[in-house]
Amino acid sequence: MSSTHSIGFIGAGKMATALAIGFLKSRLTESNKLIASDVHEGARAAFETLTQARTTASNLEVAKASRVIVLAVKPQQMEGMLHELGSVLTPQHLVISIAAGVTIAKLLKWLDRDDARIVRVMPNTPALVQEGASAFSMGGKATREDAALTQQLFASVGVAVETSESLLDAVTGLSGSGPAYAFQMIEALSDAGVRVGLPRTTATQLAAQTLLGAAKMVLETGEHPGSLKDAVTSPGGTTIAGIHELEKGGLRATLMNAVVAATARSVELGR
Repeated sequence: MSSTHSIGFIGAGKMATALAIGFLKSRLTESNKLIASDVHEGARAAFETLTQARTTASNLEVAKASRVIVLAVKPQQMEGMLHELGSVLTPQHLVISIAAGVTIAKLLKWLDRDDARIVRVMPNTPALVQEGASAFSMGGKATREDAALTQQLFASVGVAVETSESLLDAVTGLSGSGPAYAFQMIEALSDAGVRVGLPRTTATQLAAQTLLGAAKMVLETGEHPGSLKDAVTSPGGTTIAGIHELEKGGLRATLMNAVVAATARSVELGR
């Protein structure tokens, strides 16, 4: 993306700030090409401090100053904001929504425009540390150039993949809610470390790094997780003893059930 492209955020919270920092670090834009709006002065001040970009209380000012608009407000705030935004939107704008559960059809309805180029993205909170997992879906008027730009933008804070909108609830159940599952696993491993004698700080550090390292091996080697697991599992050794306990406790089925339940709840919330 040329540095002459301007990006505006409507909503200047933690996710918007993380995305802006990622765009800047990847040199996809420059601070003087960024702008964000928010009703909360504290959010605007934090965004300015971390990005050196301009902020405002006016959503319309963001729209008029930008060609890429990232909608980063809470879902319940979206309808009223889009009624306002529709009056200044043009076919030259690319609108990217990161609001969970708000469909492209709803966005178009609330904008009252059928020519809007819209992309819907489901990011997750590790984007705050540039290790996010995002999936995005294209609206009918969005172009392949819009898809390439969206992929480039969200890859700057982790991994970004394109999927159909019908699968975004599944993405929400897996990677959207998934960090919470991982945090619980880290907490449980840390507790176990304390139980067998490790200091809490050491146990937490080792647990978190172990999950980080294992995830990195999956991503970088391209090997099936089962094969990587087998490589650690010696006959009659410590690892197989631990895995046996995990199987008795139903770890895999429980994690699968968690994704299914979160996906179902995402569908309910989107109705």
